[in-house]
Amino acid sequence: MILLNAVISIAEQAGAAIFDIYQQDSAAFNVTDKADNSPLTAADLASHQLIVSALQALTPELPILSEEAADISWDIRKTWQRYWLVDPLDGTKEFIKRNGEFTVNIALIEDGEPVLGVIYAPVLNKTYFAAKSEGAFVKTADTTKPIQVAKPGSSVRVVGSRSHPSPELAGYLAQFVKHDMVPVGSSLKFCLVAEGSADVYPRFGPTMQWDTGAGHIIAQEAGATVSFDGISRQVYQRENLLNPNFIVSALPD
Repeated sequence: MILLNAVISIAEQAGAAIFDIYQQDSAAFNVTDKADNSPLTAADLASHQLIVSALQALTPELPILSEEAADISWDIRKTWQRYWLVDPLDGTKEFIKRNGEFTVNIALIEDGEPVLGVIYAPVLNKTYFAAKSEGAFVKTADTTKPIQVAKPGSSVRVVGSRSHPSPELAGYLAQFVKHDMVPVGSSLKFCLVAEGSADVYPRFGPTMQWDTGAGHIIAQEAGATVSFDGISRQVYQRENLLNPNFIVSALPD
């Protein structure tokens, strides 16, 4: 728990740096486009620099794969048995829209699987965290409590992306007699399933490994299944950093 508590602190410090920029005029965001046409802001970079510096001080022996420093060859990454997987600001589009649905994601990967994860939502002031075989939790200003998935009701609550709708989703939803859509941005979708506010998060569209590592372990430890198309193990030890489609589910088999 010492390591987990340290990572929670780092994520919250990064979130505070993001929030400082979020409260400024939009011009301070310094929005530019990356090679894949996704937006990059001053908040992404501030969070990245803070997290990398803090993690290097905490565990100098561990390499770091961050969205903002991901140009690391597979020849190097394939030798990593243990490393940090970081998205300094997940939901940059939500940040720019000022809807509050963005997060800081930090995961520890061992042998290709997440074993520790922290997701901090600065605007909500909520920290979700989990460690392998230790359960999942949510921390607010007032309390820290365990979370777990809920038993589905008569209408399946489906959480989906606010910024990345997918045509394949309609086909998936056809299996349910009744469902309710819960749109939300960033890795908060994992958290809603984990805390019992949603039943399933199907993702039919592009995500990267740093988008899912922390949410993956949090959802699993809360009792959900996380299934990637065509990958049964070592999800985070692959040359291609792009994830296949996946489903996070609290539904019975």
